[in-house]
Amino acid sequence: MKHQKVLILDFGGQYNQLIARRVREHKIYCEVKSYKTPIDEIRQMNPQGIIFTGGPNSVYLDSSPKMDKEIFELGVPILGICYGAQFMVYGLGGKIEKANDTAVAEFGRTDCQFDTKSLLFKGLKKKSVVWMSHNDHIATLPEGFKAICHSDKCPYGAIENAQKKLYGTQFHPEVNHTEQGFDMLGNFLYNVCGCVGDWTMEEYAQTAIRDIRAKVGSGKALLALSGGVDSSVACKLLAKAIGSQLTCIFVDHGLMRKNEGDEVEAAFADSGVNFVRVNAGERFISKLKGVAEPEAKRKIIGEEFIRVFEEEAKKIGKVDYLVQGTIYPDVIESGAGDAAVIKSHHNVGGLPDYVDFKEIIEPLRMLFKDEVRVLGLALGLDEKLVWRQPFPGPGLAIRIIGEITPEKIAILQDADAVFREEIAKARLDREINQYFAVLTNMRSVGVMGDGRTYDYTLALRGVSTTDFMTADFSRIPYDVLETVSRRIVNEVKHINRIVYDITSKPPATIEWE
Repeated sequence: MKHQKVLILDFGGQYNQLIARRVREHKIYCEVKSYKTPIDEIRQMNPQGIIFTGGPNSVYLDSSPKMDKEIFELGVPILGICYGAQFMVYGLGGKIEKANDTAVAEFGRTDCQFDTKSLLFKGLKKKSVVWMSHNDHIATLPEGFKAICHSDKCPYGAIENAQKKLYGTQFHPEVNHTEQGFDMLGNFLYNVCGCVGDWTMEEYAQTAIRDIRAKVGSGKALLALSGGVDSSVACKLLAKAIGSQLTCIFVDHGLMRKNEGDEVEAAFADSGVNFVRVNAGERFISKLKGVAEPEAKRKIIGEEFIRVFEEEAKKIGKVDYLVQGTIYPDVIESGAGDAAVIKSHHNVGGLPDYVDFKEIIEPLRMLFKDEVRVLGLALGLDEKLVWRQPFPGPGLAIRIIGEITPEKIAILQDADAVFREEIAKARLDREINQYFAVLTNMRSVGVMGDGRTYDYTLALRGVSTTDFMTADFSRIPYDVLETVSRRIVNEVKHINRIVYDITSKPPATIEWE
């Protein structure tokens, strides 16, 4: 079955894949391509609609990304978002200017009013909040366009040429902060583009399985299995695609949560896949000796993972492909394309320059965490694995601030186990999207048994998020935090102070390192 397709043309925006995710949530297949994609190639793709992403540039500068104006003559509905809207205006003869005293730059929460006669806002409230982020503004509209949304400071919050099915929003409808953003995108997709919603995660799975079979052929693949949600879903997907040609290597690097190595092995014992556990704790910890800088930790762990996989591949025989459960937030934070490097993930930016495999396969690379869970359920993966707490590849190495030692690992394993146990008892384990403990490198004075102590401070972290690109700290009830604090101080040696992290992402990341 051939599905309708929406094309997302990327102008360097941070939210290009988030737009794709929103489109897929409307059960419509989409692909993200560069703005440099030739017009003939776009025409051959026969998209039902096109969305221009945002971007960090000013469209009136010669160095800014631009497309051939023929894109507007294809007869395909187009929605421009932020920079995409400005490019539409500029390309069709309108005028974009730097924000001045009469039209100031807008960032963040903004109240707007909408023309609900427009197909883009049909059925929506006439007033609601959107998320703005722009230094430039639309000064003059091209011929045939009119304003369909405005704020107090922005007369052209959204524009349309209904006859040519061209629309633009100065704000970002794809982010959660835009109250009616999801419905606005739905209106564009269904009311303007005429989409019918014929694509599901089951279809994504079928396409991925077909592509993997075609790529691997009669070869062999090795999967880097951590036992976390992402690699477990990748395992299920690969097992359906190539069966016995797949070998799953679980590297226990000695930085797992308490008893986790044994739990992972038990979970895959009867899975029907070739499962190999490699106990490499001493090897990893020795490589990390004396290393305190977080990026250095990540890169050391990333390289050592690859070296272990290469050694295990040689034992199996010729293995052409390495499979990883990389997801899109990993790619973004590791500096994909023109994005800034926030932190190198061991399976992306932490990879060494040389990898002794023909190719790396990453079937989940374009998915967000919640989509991975949906895919896992569609593949028939056990719900316990689907809803397992996210755990970073470098493990506790990036939850121990400063140098890694066996003593610190043991302290954190015990403390983290208590925290997770109490969260589960309080039935908050599904409400809080990620929660864990961090052993800081700070010591402070305490008193226990009428005696002075000088021990570590433990930080607790809990966040609520849907896509792991942004997150808010979870409001864990005080009585739960009190129980956790009391138990850890009494049951875990060398911790005498507990703090709770109340920082959102941004400005912080979810993990501390």
